[in-house]
Amino acid sequence: MVFSSVLFLFAFLPVTLAVYYAVPSLRAKNIWLLAASLWFYSWGELRYLPLLLSSIAVNYVFALLVGWYPKGSRVRLVWLTLAVTANLALLVYFKYWCFLLSNLSFLFRWLHWTVHTPTIPLPLGISFFTFHALSYIIDVARGHVAPQRSPLRLALYISLFPQLVAGPIVRYGHVAHELGLRYHTWENFAFGVYRFAVGLARKVLIANVVGAVADKCFALPSGKLTAVYATLGIICYSLQLYFDFSGYSDMAIGLGRMFGFHFRENFNLPYWSTSITDFWKRWHISLTSWFRDYVYVPLTGNQFWVPPWRAYSAMFVVFVLCGFWHGASWTFLAWGVLHGAMLVAERVLLLRALQAIPVVLQRIYSLSLVMAGWVLFRADSFSRASAYFRALFRLRDWTGFELSLFHGFIDTEGWIAMAVGIVASTPLLRSMSTRFVAVEKDGQWNASPAGALAIVLLLLVTTMKLANSSFNPFIYYRF
Repeated sequence: MVFSSVLFLFAFLPVTLAVYYAVPSLRAKNIWLLAASLWFYSWGELRYLPLLLSSIAVNYVFALLVGWYPKGSRVRLVWLTLAVTANLALLVYFKYWCFLLSNLSFLFRWLHWTVHTPTIPLPLGISFFTFHALSYIIDVARGHVAPQRSPLRLALYISLFPQLVAGPIVRYGHVAHELGLRYHTWENFAFGVYRFAVGLARKVLIANVVGAVADKCFALPSGKLTAVYATLGIICYSLQLYFDFSGYSDMAIGLGRMFGFHFRENFNLPYWSTSITDFWKRWHISLTSWFRDYVYVPLTGNQFWVPPWRAYSAMFVVFVLCGFWHGASWTFLAWGVLHGAMLVAERVLLLRALQAIPVVLQRIYSLSLVMAGWVLFRADSFSRASAYFRALFRLRDWTGFELSLFHGFIDTEGWIAMAVGIVASTPLLRSMSTRFVAVEKDGQWNASPAGALAIVLLLLVTTMKLANSSFNPFIYYRF
């Protein structure tokens, strides 16, 4: 079940909200919300529900054992190591085991050995709920949070349906107090509806529309892929990826607010960045901060001053792992290597050079590299990525260019979605919405009458589009 589905919008969400606000106590609300979250997960992955429940139970026990011993003791470190190993083993088996075996079979072919590669379906949201559990265990070991003694609250944290299957990665410490005490106000609920409506529109009215165009362009065989179609495809795919995932994050933040939880922002106009360093401060912020705190900091020794070589090496390793986190594929790994190498290059030299050129050129530099990386991200092989790059830079294909070349690839709706997406990738639309539609200040949300009407109309148009369209993919579900 996805947020942008008729079933979710007109059955699951209304029932969940109605019962949630009907029950009196916070404990009853938590029990119902946990039941609804497990129902949500079971709808698409019933066979893996025991896996999710087992992960919750194991991490509940591990956290108690880690927290039982004093900070710095060897026994505490042993339990932490076992906990991290168990979580990573789960992730490696389901997400990477087939990839590892397939590469081993290629190597062993020279020795005339046969390695059987099984088919292991990827459980929904395993990358996210495993990272939630890891951050919780490590924060307990570091003494940042106390181990949660209520299995109900820990289960709710890990399985909370707004962030269960596709993030954002919510730290336990960010919501620990709200698991036991949270306030429900009309302003919070209204803000949640606003964020959900905006996210749903970004997903359905922009991402889905340009995504259909991107699929047509990327599906072209190499012989028919011209620079014209390759350019259209990468522009549309870049917009699809951003509005698909940021739209989902908006919906998750909005849903969390409806139930009294405050999730942190996950995107901040990443295509408006002036460097790759700036991009990663704006794109998938919850993942970047996770890798910073739980991989980069331990690799650098958590010291005030770190030798440059060590900092650069740690940064490169982080982004190699970030690429691999997205999928068990060499192209994902290459995408991570590209970003890691560019980040190191910027820290060593390029950032100083970039600051000497106009800001518009900095943004062109950043966006060009990001879009080049998306080719690797999308391609299923290096040969396909290479063919796509060759087509992109075949400038002679633009000779005699006419708009009629796009016939069958993009229609009026696609052009409108692409134009709105480009504008929405800049601060312009955000400043307009803040000014005329909704303003959140000091935790309170206020909307003008025109703004409230705009949100209602946006929901109406979006649901009508959903009802009349069968194309509704969600890219990050496979991560």
